[in-house]
Order: sequence, then C-alpha cells, then structure tokens
Amino acid sequence: MEEKHIRPSWDEYFMEIAHTVSKRATCDRGRSGCVIVKDKQILVSGYVGSPNGLPHCDDVGHQMKKMLHEDGSISEHCVRTVHAEQNAICQAAKRGIALEGSTLYCRMTPCRVCAMLIINCGIKRVVCEKKYHAGAESEEMFEKAGVKLEFFSEEVLRYK
Repeated sequence: MEEKHIRPSWDEYFMEIAHTVSKRATCDRGRSGCVIVKDKQILVSGYVGSPNGLPHCDDVGHQMKKMLHEDGSISEHCVRTVHAEQNAICQAAKRGIALEGSTLYCRMTPCRVCAMLIINCGIKRVVCEKKYHAGAESEEMFEKAGVKLEFFSEEVLRYK
C-alpha cells in the first residue's frame, strides 16, 4: 500500500528551500542559506560567501579575527564572508525589491548586525531552524522592534 503524501507547511517548505540555498555557501564554519518571502512567494535568497570577486574560505582558508566582549571574554570569528541574511538583503537592494512586511527563513538566530539590517528593512517575521549560541542580543532587539521570532527547534548551534 502506498503511503499518503503529506504536504509540508509553508514554513517547512521555505525552510527546506533555505537548506537548498545553503549548499552554495563557501565557508565550512557556517554553511547557511536564507530566503525572504512575502505572501507565500520567494522574493530573494542568499547564502554565506565572500564578496563578489574576492577569495572564498573553501579556497584560501578562514580570515579569523578576535572579538573582545563586555564581560572580558574573547571569541574568534571568520570575517571573510558575508552572512546569508546580508547577502539576501543585498540581492533585494540590487533588484529593487522591497522587503517591508516579509518573512525571513534562516538556519539560526541572526547575528547582531544581521538583526539590525532585518529590523531596518521592515522584515516582520524571522523563522530559524535553531538558536545561535550568541543570539540573546538579537532576540532582545527583535522583541523591542516588534519582529516576530520563531524557532523550529530550541537546539542551540555553537561554532568552534
């Protein structure tokens, strides 16, 4: 007997597309993809990668920088690439696509800079597959700005 086909919800559908987009990412520390949607239609997508014409982490290695936090802790981040969310927003700007009132789908809680861009673009809802270990500040900004933040899972992703 054939199994009954179960259609994914809209959120599941768009998250699966974000996963597919992430396969183009060029940094093995965070192969992330993003899609921005409005009225059940994809407006733009983006993935983690270096700026046009510059070398990729997968080809030349990571460009690590240390960051000093208010509590005195130090973390390292690769700064060679542009985040998936940032690339999607840049694509919208290049194509003249307004993002006001849209929903963004991504792998984990956007970083602080991405959160600020998302808020200023007028994106009203962010759907993440998982939480980011350093995402508390972004979560707080989204709440204050009235951006709805949802997670498929409460699992926390950590970078090395």
